[in-house]
Amino acid sequence: MSKIILGIDPGIADTGFGVVEKLPGGKVKCLAYGSIKTSSKEALAERLVVLDAELARVIKKYQPQMAAVEQLFFSNNAKTAMIVGQARGVILLGLKKAGLKIVEFTPPQVKQAISCYGRADKLQVQKMVMLVLGLKEIPKPDDAADALAIALAGVNQLK
Repeated sequence: MSKIILGIDPGIADTGFGVVEKLPGGKVKCLAYGSIKTSSKEALAERLVVLDAELARVIKKYQPQMAAVEQLFFSNNAKTAMIVGQARGVILLGLKKAGLKIVEFTPPQVKQAISCYGRADKLQVQKMVMLVLGLKEIPKPDDAADALAIALAGVNQLK
């Protein structure tokens, strides 16, 4: 039986998403990827509403059984980290309200799962995503490629 996994790379300006399907026999197929964008001209609360609504649309369209979400990576800018943390909270709430099983990964865990090296650079991870999913080119934008990597890390959590 196949399983659909939604990968999420949280952000406030861009939240990457990637949807993969684990097929019987272990193959993995890319169903979709993209980015949920919000405008910096809008108030934070409005941007969070947009993020919630767009994520709900993705969930409704692809009907995943599980979501894999990247954990917040601490940055030097506390203000940015707090805002991304708020976006991540909205994402987790939306996933839980949709009844999805949620798994979370740190950036090094995602890199380890995809490239077998926890300190792989962004290009190495993107090339592995392209190879594993049989894509003709590296997914764009970068947030979407990251979300596909997170989804693939989620595939490894399936029993």
